[in-house]
Amino acid sequence: MTASSDSALRVVAIDDDPQHLKFIATVLSQENVVVSTATDPKEGLALVRKELPHLVLVDLVMPGMNGMEVLERILEFDSGIEVVLLTGQYSTESAVEAIQKGAADYLTKPVDVERLHQRVESLILELRRKLRRAELENERIENSQFAAMVGDSPAMLEVFHRIRRVAPHFRTVLLTGETGTGKELAAHALHRLSPVASGPFVTCNCSAVVETLAESELFGHVKGAFTGAVQDRIGVFEAANGGTVLLDEVGELSPPSQARLLRVLQNQEIQRVGSPVMRRVDIRVIAATHEDLPSMVKEQRFREDLFYRLSVVQIKLPGLAQRKEDLPLLERYFVKRFAQQYDKSVGGITRRAQALLARHSWPGNVRELENVLGSACMMTEGETIDVGDLPEYIRAKQSCEAPPEESLATLEQVERVHALRVLESVGGNKVRAAELLGVSRAKLYRILGDNDSPEGSVPPPTSSREQSD
Repeated sequence: MTASSDSALRVVAIDDDPQHLKFIATVLSQENVVVSTATDPKEGLALVRKELPHLVLVDLVMPGMNGMEVLERILEFDSGIEVVLLTGQYSTESAVEAIQKGAADYLTKPVDVERLHQRVESLILELRRKLRRAELENERIENSQFAAMVGDSPAMLEVFHRIRRVAPHFRTVLLTGETGTGKELAAHALHRLSPVASGPFVTCNCSAVVETLAESELFGHVKGAFTGAVQDRIGVFEAANGGTVLLDEVGELSPPSQARLLRVLQNQEIQRVGSPVMRRVDIRVIAATHEDLPSMVKEQRFREDLFYRLSVVQIKLPGLAQRKEDLPLLERYFVKRFAQQYDKSVGGITRRAQALLARHSWPGNVRELENVLGSACMMTEGETIDVGDLPEYIRAKQSCEAPPEESLATLEQVERVHALRVLESVGGNKVRAAELLGVSRAKLYRILGDNDSPEGSVPPPTSSREQSD
């Protein structure tokens, strides 16, 4: 029998004595309690997996499998289930062992009806509180969303405020922040709140463009401009005419492309490769990067005049480590989203799993959190995500404290050690490691110092773009 409502308390009773099961079902019979029973331990475990109960009553002595074994298997499956052991022969040693293994209580047969009722009433009350907390958390998520970004920390509220102020007026904006902080979502928000919201929004990932084709990609070309140019082709800027261009990873542009981009920003004109004709465009340009552009300017790897032109308005997206107070909110948001996506009844994360996630340093930021929880929602067999559902590299990391200076002196070294741990946890699969870290494969190769990047190019991201940059 399955609960007809989320507000009903689901109980499974496992006992080889049918009369005792009938007694329990009669005692607990009320409108908001649904009782399922099994006389065989293995059938009972299957019933637990099917019904996902809040409370399981298990007889200690049964043929084939004793109550202690059943207890262990239930808690391995879902540590959030309350398990009460029942026995006709009470012993202090057995009671202590049961509690140490995770039992919620240890009752002697014949069961004290009043005590059992108290246990059930307390669980019903806790269930109502849980449902109310879920309602409040859902309201908080709704109130904390801004253009697909989620957060109510002071740092994110400041980002939302700046986007609202800048969007109606900007011609160029520079978005900065670590990989995975949500720069692309911020760019979409700027476009949607701008006067050209009905116009096109075109994204160009500068790090994914082959250098020899960069100018053709950005500015277009005419037929015969180079080998393979069999027809005229418009570039990114013409495609975005009347709308917005997002230049993602703008620091990856070559010096020639930087010079031509500066002309676009100054004159709103483009020139297709192989054509002498200047063409007018009306575009807004959003540049995004995780690089330190001022340092690149000093090293003469990025044009100073272009940097000043791009950074007239600058918005910095904080890393997840700088807004840890948003972590529970983001966890709830992603669990709800992936539960719906995978059509599963996952409703939250256990306290011990939350504690482990809170200790992680999140170098891949929100995108890494998204990938971790997406994987956990897919893998879990219970209603809550537990430690065992998290990726191995998260479980193995007991502390996010910085390594000693004498062993790891730079941020690059810390980043490389973390990437190697993740890579090891997935058996050397660099594609999977990049997904878990929330970075592109090219970025992972750079972190590892591996120059053997496939085809020398950057493949497009494979993970969801929700809460990514």
